[in-house]
Amino acid sequence: MAKKTSGDGDAVVIKKYANRRLYNTATSSYVTLDDLCDMVKEGVDFVVYDARSEEDITRSVLTQIIFEQEAKGNNLLPISFLRQLIGYYDDRLNAVVPHYLEATMETFARNQEQMRQQMEDTFGDLFPVRQMQELGQQNMTMFRDALAMFSPFAERPNGGAEAAAKEAGDGEAMDTLKRQVALIQAQLDALSRGEK
Repeated sequence: MAKKTSGDGDAVVIKKYANRRLYNTATSSYVTLDDLCDMVKEGVDFVVYDARSEEDITRSVLTQIIFEQEAKGNNLLPISFLRQLIGYYDDRLNAVVPHYLEATMETFARNQEQMRQQMEDTFGDLFPVRQMQELGQQNMTMFRDALAMFSPFAERPNGGAEAAAKEAGDGEAMDTLKRQVALIQAQLDALSRGEK
């Protein structure tokens, strides 16, 4: 049988043996369906041949990869789509469906980066991981500062003795303000009683 590649003559040839093992002729090593899945994601073109009959079985192997991915819970194919697809196998339009699906997926692939950017712009703020980390750090800083205010022996995050001296100066200023507020309060009380 004549070997056909799926697009260009540089496709990697994979041979499938009777024991179901897959052999990559380019790397001279056995591969798994997961390896082939990775090759697809990396854009590596390959064809799979039955080692005994030389039949091109690329379609069935790719379908098997999809089945494995779906079985792992990576569900991309909605049930309604699968039902409709099965319905087209005996339909008069079954010759049109592969071309339509191929054209649709090519368009989707061309617009993929733009769609990713739109999804990120639209839903990016719903899962603000970086913002949550920053908020957590701010909360920890506030917690440490509050702990330092109530405990004179707590570690001072802003530079030990210098920060303590500043806080001590702030404490004196606070005492002065408290005295001034008390004096003003006394004057207000005196005014409300009619004293001068």
